[in-house]
Amino acid sequence: MVEENDLIFREEQRFPLWLRLSLVFSMVFVVVLSGFALRDAVSKQGTDELLPIILLTVVSMIILPMAVAVLFLIMKLETEVRSDGLYVRFFPIHLRYKKFTAEDLGEYYARTYRPILEYGGWGIRYSLSKRGKAYNVSGNKSVQLVLKNGKRLLIGSQKPDELAEAIGSIIQST
Repeated sequence: MVEENDLIFREEQRFPLWLRLSLVFSMVFVVVLSGFALRDAVSKQGTDELLPIILLTVVSMIILPMAVAVLFLIMKLETEVRSDGLYVRFFPIHLRYKKFTAEDLGEYYARTYRPILEYGGWGIRYSLSKRGKAYNVSGNKSVQLVLKNGKRLLIGSQKPDELAEAIGSIIQST
């Protein structure tokens, strides 16, 4: 007996490690340079006149870059196929899964795509042409969905054939 939320397929993807680490190191570099610039500014003048500049510098050049680095470290694309639908979440941007039921899904197929040419890169992307939306974090393999309402959604996957097969299994069971 199949339960409503029986898991058929699950994939979790992150941005490539080299990209996440280079971003973190870049942000640390920015923070260190900001610290030196701030120290020099404070040593040339008193802190009373520079307080607004110091606060702006701390927020814009230290806290913000570190927040972006942490965001990229924890960001991940989660794709699940359960007996009651397809679930996609780009955490932490989406705190809840976006659910597509078998009734929402029309056409679907595994395909190779060109991330930069078709969608302008990786992440949550919107095509300038009529290709629709894409959720991807690396590589060029995906499952293309054409929803019954005509909207298109591309889901990046390192296992596109397995994902397409899992989607097919929930459509056939309805």
